Amino acid sequence: MASRSKARKRALDLLYEAEQRQVNALELLRDRLAAPVTEAPLNEFTVSLVEGVVEHWGDINDALSTYAQGWSLDRMPAVDRAILRLGAYEVLFATDVPGPVAISEAVELAKQLSTDDSPAFVNGLLGRLLQVKPTLL
Repeated sequence: MASRSKARKRALDLLYEAEQRQVNALELLRDRLAAPVTEAPLNEFTVSLVEGVVEHWGDINDALSTYAQGWSLDRMPAVDRAILRLGAYEVLFATDVPGPVAISEAVELAKQLSTDDSPAFVNGLLGRLLQVKPTLL
């Protein structure tokens, strides 16, 4: 697994854990930076992803809610929500990765970590966000 893919997975882990524990993702990130729970410290890309998702949390949730036809955020599996938030951040706000690459990475995470239907759902929703990005920002 490439280093950026590993960083995305670690960012996803933090976002998912924060939601499950009902704590702020930035607070959890700060805790992990101060006292790592793994041998490898969090890298800068992981940190920037979590910070970016949290910074744009409201806009990301609004976009996902608007374009997830027939699905509310609450109805989605928690891991899918975390994958979609991370992917939506990269598609809509990150400037260092092309949208199709961000979508591909999110789909790969969904294949590894979620249900059989999740990769297609993630691909479709993030693809739609990429299409409408000029009207959202």
